[in-house]
Parts: sequence; C-alpha cells; structure tokens
Amino acid sequence: MIIKVLGPGCTNCKNLERVTSEAVTALGLDATIEKVEDYALIAGYGVMSTPALVVDEKVVVAGRVPKLAEMRTLLVATAE
Repeated sequence: MIIKVLGPGCTNCKNLERVTSEAVTALGLDATIEKVEDYALIAGYGVMSTPALVVDEKVVVAGRVPKLAEMRTLLVATAE
C-alpha cells in the first residue's frame, strides 16, 4: 500500500501525516507513507484543498484531518 500525504507542509498537513502514521502502525499495515509538497503533483490528483490523502492513487480525504478512528476505518476499507 502506498499512501501519499498531499500538502505544502502546513500544520494540518503535518497532523494528517501523524494521524496516518499512527493508524498504519496500529493496524499493522504494510504501507509506505510519502509526503508530496509539489503543487503541480497535488493539482494532478484534482485536489483543490489540502491536506489530502491518497491511497494507492485514489484520493480518500481532502481538505481536512480525520480523527484517528476514522483514519483507521478508511485505511481498512481501502486495503480490502
């Protein structure tokens, strides 16, 4: 599983990266988390509001930071 955190490095972007990492660890997923800060690459995903989360090239969250429980649910659903 390849997870990308899209955003310029703002506080919410860092929080999304942290929550994502915590969820991956708690679930024991075999995942790679990448940080994407390039605006052209972010726009390529059709994201208009950051932070955003892309799992295996599919945007699953944009414009907000989900709580840990919701993140775990999103990752489990995406891993299936």
